[in-house]
This record gives sequence, structure tokens and C-alpha cells, in this order.
Amino acid sequence: MPLSTDRTQPTDGRQLSRAEPVEIWKARKFIAQHLAEELSLTKVAKAVNMSANYLSEKFKQVTGVNFVDYVARARNEKARALLEAVDLRISEIGFAVGFQSLSQFNRVFKKLSKKSPTEFRASLLKRSKARQITKSHH
Repeated sequence: MPLSTDRTQPTDGRQLSRAEPVEIWKARKFIAQHLAEELSLTKVAKAVNMSANYLSEKFKQVTGVNFVDYVARARNEKARALLEAVDLRISEIGFAVGFQSLSQFNRVFKKLSKKSPTEFRASLLKRSKARQITKSHH
């Protein structure tokens, strides 16, 4: 399930059979709003009034990934967007999306993106320059 998909409940009060349970939607929303902070399963469970064990079980069931992997992917997605749009140092981006250290950020980013943050940014710049050259020849 893509992280950016937001499913909302019907307004008439009935629940769609394939709709995301509201507590998982709330948990994903809390994660998105607090990415830069330390996010433990316990902290998110408290925020959505669930036990950590139940949240963990439901989260995996609904999203298809465990809580820790989901948070890592959400942070990675946000970091990729910042690497494309913002002229911040890579270390600043890592901390801005909630990684505790630069080495942790590099390791997780490379695992999920198949490139280090530096390589990812360099490939974006290369593509951007190639587009500019193409435009100037037309």
C-alpha cells in the first residue's frame, strides 16, 4: 500500500468493507505529522488509544508491513521529496525526517532507494541538467 494514499471513511457513518480501519488511519496520520520526532510503537499506540500489541498486529494486517518498516518508508519518502525540492545538506534532511544519526539515515535510505542520499541527489541533478540541455536545443 503506497504511503501517500489517504482513505477516508464514508460520511454517512457506514464503513466500507475494504476501508482502512479508522484507528490505523489515525495512526498513519499521527506518524506523518510526527515524522521528525522519535516514533515508538508505544507512543503511536497511546496517541490513538490502543495497546501497542494490538496496534502492531492491526498495522501489519492493514498496511502489509510492520510498524518499524512503515516508519522507515515514510521517512525515506519524505527524505526523497526533500532531496528533490530543498537545498539542505543531506545530514539536515536526515535529521529533519527523524533519523537519529547520519549513518542510520544513509543505511535505511540506501536499503529502500538502492542509492545513497548523495547518489540519489546526484542522479536528480544529472536528469535536471539533461532536461535543460534538451529544452535549449528546441
